[in-house]
Amino acid sequence: MLAIQGGFAAHVSALGSLGAHAHPVRTAQDMAGLDGLIIPGGESTAITMGIQSAGLEPAIHDHHAEGRPLLGTCAGMIICDETHLGLIDATARRNAFGSQLQSFETDLHVDGIGPEPLRAIFIRAPWIERWGDAVDVLASHDGHPVVIRDGSVLACSFHPELTDDQRIHSLFMAMISGAQDRYSEEARS
Repeated sequence: MLAIQGGFAAHVSALGSLGAHAHPVRTAQDMAGLDGLIIPGGESTAITMGIQSAGLEPAIHDHHAEGRPLLGTCAGMIICDETHLGLIDATARRNAFGSQLQSFETDLHVDGIGPEPLRAIFIRAPWIERWGDAVDVLASHDGHPVVIRDGSVLACSFHPELTDDQRIHSLFMAMISGAQDRYSEEARS
């Protein structure tokens, strides 16, 4: 759990409710041995500056290059995009739905998490403005992608940690399990 700035504590709680152990990442050394990394919502400029000042960017790129899953939520989606860390073949538009005053909740149908809609809380949320052919759009709102997956990176515009619905975190955990299975097969080969 990237713990530089933003809503990381609620993600830790959500993961804990699913039986996962999450620990804070503040330095490159904290990245050692991680199965997955969440880049939470918050203020994207502050988080980006924190990543740079802590020297975390190379470690995050190594994590990604190894195929280890990442989840970027709200500002985390922005930080994962091609103009920031370059972890997804997509460009996010900051504050796309408006200012703090235009924050809202809605029900979304998200591919891969079951038929029931997911309650999504959008706070100064981005949307995906441009995406590559290999990017899977899992959910859209008003015609704009708000949940995408690009390989080992899952990114969403909203704050899944602020509801009791843990399906986004469960999908992320399934991605981690799949990556672990791949590593085990490669070790046996």
